[in-house]
Amino acid sequence: MLITSDATEVAAILRDGGVVAYPTEAVWGLGCDPFNKAAVERILTLKSRPVEKGLILVAGAAQHLEPWREILEYPAFTRLIEVTERPTSWVVPDTLITPDWVRGQHSGVAIRLSQHEPVQTLCMAYNGVLVSTSANPAGLEPARSKEEVMTYFSDQLDAIYDAPLGTAEQPSQVLDLMTGKQFRA
Repeated sequence: MLITSDATEVAAILRDGGVVAYPTEAVWGLGCDPFNKAAVERILTLKSRPVEKGLILVAGAAQHLEPWREILEYPAFTRLIEVTERPTSWVVPDTLITPDWVRGQHSGVAIRLSQHEPVQTLCMAYNGVLVSTSANPAGLEPARSKEEVMTYFSDQLDAIYDAPLGTAEQPSQVLDLMTGKQFRA
């Protein structure tokens, strides 16, 4: 397993179908190319997470969300890309862009435009959205350090992006983009 602070190296591993850990706004996350079914299945296996639950996607810049601009009306897309005080993942109606192995049993996908610099840097190096799910097996607390990631997953990951964790106290809230309904506080 590679441990590096070079986002370009991690992005190359992601493009090759790898699974990586990286620091998000509040906890460490596991990520991969959401359009690579085998990589997503690896994450689900590592977490013992059923595919039906779905996964969150994270973007580092509004340009990474361009595919969803085509399916959303202007006010909804503007809400998706606006800066929020608290990390927010928006559930976007989508059965055309995001594969069902990411959406799970849902007719939408949760997407977050991150304000956390390491996530932005990684997404920019990758040039797209990534899967963003907490780095922990089911039933255990999300990792809050690189060492906890290594304890949970030892040599089962392809890389760890060694960068600072954000200062948010909780993982992102999850809200419906169209109605504002809260799914996760």
